[in-house]
Amino acid sequence: MRTLLSVIAAGALALSLQTGTASAKGCIKGAVVGGVAGHFAHHTVTGAVAGCVIGRHEANKRAREQRDRTNGAAPSAAPASK
Repeated sequence: MRTLLSVIAAGALALSLQTGTASAKGCIKGAVVGGVAGHFAHHTVTGAVAGCVIGRHEANKRAREQRDRTNGAAPSAAPASK
């Protein structure tokens, strides 16, 4: 029960730090998956926070790719470092 409350608290904290409702995309799902994975490693809260960050990054990446497809632009790629 304590673990579940930790995951819920981490999710609530992550949501409260977001500026708008659209900004939470990917965070909740990532927090749940990360919390479960972290539970098995005895790091539930750390897993939930990391899952939120990764989920948010992936949601941003998908949104950017969709926006590029809609605008007809080529997908943006990171420049090669030398």
